[in-house]
Amino acid sequence: MTTPTDHDARPANRLAGETSPYLLQHAHNPVDWQPWGEEALDRAREQDKPIFLSIGYSACHWCHVMERESFENDAVAAVMNEHFVNIKVDREERPDLDDVYMKATQILSGSGGWPMSVWLTPDLRPFYAGTYFPPTDRWGRPGFVTVLKSLTHAWTSNRAQVTGQADKVVEAVERMSLAGETLPVVSGELVPADRRVGLEPVERAVEQLASAYDHVHGGFGGPPKFPHADDIRLLLRQHVEVGDHAALRMAEHSLDCMARGGIYDQIGKGFSRYSVDERWAIPHFEKMLYDNALLVPAYLEAHRITGRDDFARVARECCEWVLEEMTSETGAFFSTQDADSEGEEGKFFRWERDEVAALVGEQGMAILDVAWDFGETPNFEGHWVPVRPRPDAELERELGLQAGTLAASLEPLRKQLRAVRDRRVHPATDDKVLVAWNGLMISALAQAATVLGEARFAEAAGRAADFCLTTMRPDGERLLATWRNGRAHLNATLADHAYLAAGLIDLYEATGDLARLDAARELAEVVERRFADVDAKGAPHGGWYFTSDDHEQLITRPRDLFDGAVPSSNGVMTEVLVRLADLTGDDALSGRAERAFARVAPVMTESPGAFTRMLLALMRARGEGLAVVLADGTGADALATEVAGHADATVALARVPAGGLTDADAGRYAPLAGKSAVDGRATAYLCRRGACQAPTPDPAELRRQLHSD
Repeated sequence: MTTPTDHDARPANRLAGETSPYLLQHAHNPVDWQPWGEEALDRAREQDKPIFLSIGYSACHWCHVMERESFENDAVAAVMNEHFVNIKVDREERPDLDDVYMKATQILSGSGGWPMSVWLTPDLRPFYAGTYFPPTDRWGRPGFVTVLKSLTHAWTSNRAQVTGQADKVVEAVERMSLAGETLPVVSGELVPADRRVGLEPVERAVEQLASAYDHVHGGFGGPPKFPHADDIRLLLRQHVEVGDHAALRMAEHSLDCMARGGIYDQIGKGFSRYSVDERWAIPHFEKMLYDNALLVPAYLEAHRITGRDDFARVARECCEWVLEEMTSETGAFFSTQDADSEGEEGKFFRWERDEVAALVGEQGMAILDVAWDFGETPNFEGHWVPVRPRPDAELERELGLQAGTLAASLEPLRKQLRAVRDRRVHPATDDKVLVAWNGLMISALAQAATVLGEARFAEAAGRAADFCLTTMRPDGERLLATWRNGRAHLNATLADHAYLAAGLIDLYEATGDLARLDAARELAEVVERRFADVDAKGAPHGGWYFTSDDHEQLITRPRDLFDGAVPSSNGVMTEVLVRLADLTGDDALSGRAERAFARVAPVMTESPGAFTRMLLALMRARGEGLAVVLADGTGADALATEVAGHADATVALARVPAGGLTDADAGRYAPLAGKSAVDGRATAYLCRRGACQAPTPDPAELRRQLHSD
């Protein structure tokens, strides 16, 4: 094993020229790593060697462990270099490869995760896979060296058996890509009314969530516990649509418990990826941009429904964490923060009680012992991670504080601890920019700007959008996926296009800048040209592939139908089309959305819990299509505030600039045409699928219309 100094002094391997921080972390391993590309693949074919494909990401704790134990070990590296062509992939840069080979890993090993370890034939067919392997045999499982030697023997002595296994895995991966069966083809430009998908899958999804719900600690299922932001939004929407109070209680309780737990950084703001316990107390400390981007809308929607200021505070603080710690000089957003610092998981985030007491004094400690559970029993490996053990109202009563004052009482103490923590060695930040995750964060910031009335969030979203539409689209059309240190590269996926388009629509609603809406429409057209699932004659089948029609050929062309850590890109794209159709009046866009619903209907009906984002799109499509068209003028902010405060988060805020639309704009956005301010005063038109009530400049009247509709 090498020391950090030895590690830095080693000769560089072929990863040294990459941009990914994860790949660069391995650039001085003794393993002869290569990036995925023709050079490495040609080498495997020419030498007739199997490929060892290792997929991970920079914030992955067990990726770091496997590197220290195996990839920095000279003896292990010698075995790898002699018998395999070794390829490293950052899953965040190459979600297409991650999708395909994660399916293979699940088929071969029964589970998945990172680091993902997959062995391929030279023509890229997987024949063995797993996740983390210890360096030697332990815990009843084979060590990494044992696996390497066994697979080397199989490749040289039982080649037919290996390739036969690989053929079966490829067939199974293709079936998984087709959702376990051949998806029905949806022919024609329009889906007949009798084939349109109804809301029954929503009801079933809510039932499934109720059966998995933790009535004590909130959330769904047992540890490790993930936030499930879109599932919570589904419950909130179901409450708004049909008055399901049980759904609201599940959502509200889950959001409350997460915000009080250690999964939420009580000192520095922002959510960690998941909790290792059922109480949300101790997180796996890595922070992902996408988790926070997905949770902000959930807290904002809960705030709109309940009026709870603490939900608004959490959403605001998550946005502030991104602006403070995850924003580059370009205005785009970084990807992740590590769980480890100084070689230890969570070291940056933990506290000694004596250390805290010396900082805040006896009076401050009397508050923190109760409010952040700094009592006599540590909660994390002999240390303390701040959590709020009970609802604020209970803590306020115990502390003798007035109702609603706990957050204000904690704030000066939080700032004291934050100042000290900031002087520690920070976890590493993966500072690459991913268009897909930036799109999610643009959505979150734009929605926060609308609901919270804070223009700074819209400004930040706008800067990131500009970066994505210029630097990441150098030819004005073709989107690239990732950027770091001045280099943009790699083909963009469906997720990049769909997430960014959704963010641009939210940014339009926040600012009224029609150029944002134009850009979203452009992205939607690129998706239809380059990603649509079509037959040999170009007739649409419904839905989209994850990769473009000119992407490198993999063992299968992935589709990304199911939600995972991030939403299904098919689901997000469908929702984009529903929203664009309402804003443009273009039936062709709604037709594409209907084909996407119909394409996944059989498997979505069978397993609705895997299609939450598609179900959110379906609820919007089957809703009343309510929109407030706001013609700009004096008093516009007051009218926008009424829309932002309405419980139904699907009510669109369509803005018409002062002076009205140009003729070209009116042609592209027919539902907005003819809407103008009255006597210079901002005027609101409440419309349902194009049929509008009497215009009003009066916020109180708009409120009445919204609540009586």
